[in-house]
Amino acid sequence: MKKLAKNLSVQVLAAIVLGIIVGIIFPSWADNMKVISDIFIKMIKMVITPIVFFTIVVGFAGMGDMKKIGRIGGKALLYFEVITTFAMAIGIGVMYLIQPGAGMNHSGVKASDVEKYTQQAAETSHGFIDFIAGIVPDNVMAAFSKGDMLPVLFFSVLFGLALSGLGEKGKPVTSLFEKLNEVFFRLVGMIMKVSPFAAFGAMSYTIGKFGVGSLFSIGKMMGSVYLTMFLFVVIVLNLIARYNGFSLFKLLGYIKDEILLVLGTSSSESALPRVMQKLEKFGCSKPVVGLVVPTGYSFNLDGTSIYLSMAALFISQAYGVHLTLVQVLVLLGVLMVTSKGAAGVTGSGFVTLAATLAAIPNNVIPVEGMALLLGVDRFMSEARAITNLIGNSVATVVIAKSEKEFNPVDHDAIVTIGKGQKAAS
Repeated sequence: MKKLAKNLSVQVLAAIVLGIIVGIIFPSWADNMKVISDIFIKMIKMVITPIVFFTIVVGFAGMGDMKKIGRIGGKALLYFEVITTFAMAIGIGVMYLIQPGAGMNHSGVKASDVEKYTQQAAETSHGFIDFIAGIVPDNVMAAFSKGDMLPVLFFSVLFGLALSGLGEKGKPVTSLFEKLNEVFFRLVGMIMKVSPFAAFGAMSYTIGKFGVGSLFSIGKMMGSVYLTMFLFVVIVLNLIARYNGFSLFKLLGYIKDEILLVLGTSSSESALPRVMQKLEKFGCSKPVVGLVVPTGYSFNLDGTSIYLSMAALFISQAYGVHLTLVQVLVLLGVLMVTSKGAAGVTGSGFVTLAATLAAIPNNVIPVEGMALLLGVDRFMSEARAITNLIGNSVATVVIAKSEKEFNPVDHDAIVTIGKGQKAAS
């Protein structure tokens, strides 16, 4: 019993339940609890860029094969594009099948309710060329301080290749970075000890602010989103895992602590450092983890992609706007671009939705309709974040196995190698 109480999964789960209870009984007090979650996520973000930098540099310094690095990156981006597009197509299909927005009363919707999101969308919405150009940082230190993942990733790859080219001269630097990386992961371990408090604060704030009733206000839409993401994970990602010779459910069991953390904080970014460490122990090589996971947080947001497609169609159904096949394809095309810029933090999906609706020609889907989702977006953000985390974990293992960069090093990381064959270190 004592051992069970010390288990992080149990602590986070208990904190979530306690947060719900406090949110129901003391809603006015619970409304202030969000600060706990915000502080925790800030602490996690504080160590993300150094960990990504050191992990990539150390991994690539040991690899030293430019062609191999390019191949891994190319495979990852192709995989991301195919799977996220497929995820959005599934979301669109489910919305046409269930039609949760049909007949909904939208008379109380005010444009002012979503003004801050549309304003943020206008500030962050850039053209595709600007997005690509933004990957190269103007100032490396500024990219690190802001936590801009793609510029940091770009610089890290170049730094790792340059270090690799030094040969023996670069080994002292590689050794130093390995030790520094261990320090940062130890720091993550210290931060994780307060994760139950973050889960408690986030959940009590959510229930206290929106109330239990908000869970049922548009329950059909929420149920559709949860169902779609569940089916995407257990069917689509499971089939991908089986095809690539590993068990999805053993992988989920291995990262269960991180899944529960994301459930509590509604942020997939909160689990980034830990999940990178776990995937290495699961058997993926350091260079693959260092390249695929951070890139996936910008390009492989399966949960966010599903939500964006479903939310856009929900608004169109609520307003009685019938979209033609061409308009649906245009929506899908716009989402293929805008969804890549969504970050793994709470609220980013809503901002991206505003940018998506604004980018559709002739504004056929009313942007003010986003107000219909304001009350329950927080609850759906948890499903988005968990699906994003699982999708990126699966992608990392798939790329690692395709590159023969997969070798289980943890006794608990038992995966299928081939038909009827299993291995563990």
